[in-house]
Amino acid sequence: MQNTRSMEIAVGLFVAGGLAALFMLAMQVSNLSANISSKSYEVTAAFQNIGGLKVRSPVTVSGVRVGRVEAIDYDTKGYEAVVTLRIDDKYDTFPEDTSASIFTAGLLGEQYISLQPGGSETDLKSGDRIHLTQSALVLEQIIGQFLYNVASKESK
Repeated sequence: MQNTRSMEIAVGLFVAGGLAALFMLAMQVSNLSANISSKSYEVTAAFQNIGGLKVRSPVTVSGVRVGRVEAIDYDTKGYEAVVTLRIDDKYDTFPEDTSASIFTAGLLGEQYISLQPGGSETDLKSGDRIHLTQSALVLEQIIGQFLYNVASKESK
């Protein structure tokens, strides 16, 4: 009787450990874990189209994650999406003419922001705005333009 009880406890602990490991894996895959340190600064960038970009999407430079998307808002005066980027403090030397582009990664189409440092002597500070941006490519728009061009060539 005692042997059966200790076996049940061992199996229960094993199952609980497995569920905890699956939870941790799910958090890593879904980008819900907070990998960025508490010391960081924020900059903003305005885009005409952000596609499927989401809050907590990665911000990278040369493939290295340097931050995350903190917030996404809409500017009613400029008619643009304003994205707030939280950059880790150890990456505090981006020139003020840095550009930001939205790219798609992986098979699932996760979108992220890639920064391309410029050549300015002055660095970005907390609260600054990145002025050079490239919006996301939307597959539906590209297909629509292609079909429109094909149809207009056939009608000539």
